[in-house]
Amino acid sequence: MPTVRPATEADLDALAGMGDTLARQHHDYDAGRFLYDAGFREGYRWWFGQELGRDQVFLGVVDGKEGPAGYLYGRLEGKDWNALLEAHAALVDVFVRPNERGSGVGEALVEAFCAWAAARGFPQVVLSTATQNAGAQRLFAKLGFRPTMVELTRG
Repeated sequence: MPTVRPATEADLDALAGMGDTLARQHHDYDAGRFLYDAGFREGYRWWFGQELGRDQVFLGVVDGKEGPAGYLYGRLEGKDWNALLEAHAALVDVFVRPNERGSGVGEALVEAFCAWAAARGFPQVVLSTATQNAGAQRLFAKLGFRPTMVELTRG
């Protein structure tokens, strides 16, 4: 299984590029639902830079042959009355470079995040995935996630 390590300042450019790719992928799925603009790369770099080292944040990386092969960004959240959720861990982003998919990178990242959250007293992990992303859904199901909500968008 690939090794997950905490992201560092040196990873920010690569993470920003992967985050930008992830945002563009979602926008390509449904431009009416998913926001994207040319400033996303810089925005991801800034955001991840702000999140490095925060106690409530997990920003993990798996190294590949050409820099980071993938990353996972998640955080611990309090009770959410609107979403009817107890305190939980929110898996926000997981991205694996296309040439690294199928090598266990995604599985290692998700398992590391779940273990990190459970060790902090947050055994419930919640995530969303685009309906078009069948590969991610298969990975999440393999790791014990189950569908609980369906988002609908109008307009």
